Amino acid sequence: MYPEHTDRAPAVRAPEVHQPTPITPTAPYPAPLVPVQPHAVPTVASVVLPDGRVVTGYAMSPVQPEPVAAKPAVSRAAVNVALGGVGFLAVCGGLLLLTTFIAALTALITQLITLAAVIFGGWIAVQVFGASGHRDGTTVNIRKAVFKRNHFHG
Repeated sequence: MYPEHTDRAPAVRAPEVHQPTPITPTAPYPAPLVPVQPHAVPTVASVVLPDGRVVTGYAMSPVQPEPVAAKPAVSRAAVNVALGGVGFLAVCGGLLLLTTFIAALTALITQLITLAAVIFGGWIAVQVFGASGHRDGTTVNIRKAVFKRNHFHG
């Protein structure tokens, strides 16, 4: 695909040799070369089955079950239900107090409004029906003459 260059000789390079750098161990002791065997080799046991077959294998010690923890006298579910009931009662008591407070506040506001209406109504009644020095009807002053209910008082 590409033309070869024939006008000059190919370059000859000297082979480079890389020498690996040895890694010095950081631990003061060398790693073991031989795998470590367990301290005791288990014994091999053979069992003859009723049909005549022989099964060979390592003898194993029976597995000891872990001790069962003593069950508490009351289950956790029962304790949770009881605590939930106590919390519910506490909330209900608080709600009862809150509704009682709101009812009392409503009654107080109603009484204050009623009192204000009575006081304002009384003031209006005094203004309308109150005596301002004239008890017998309309008084008209004409040239120093006073007429009260069509009667002349001089």
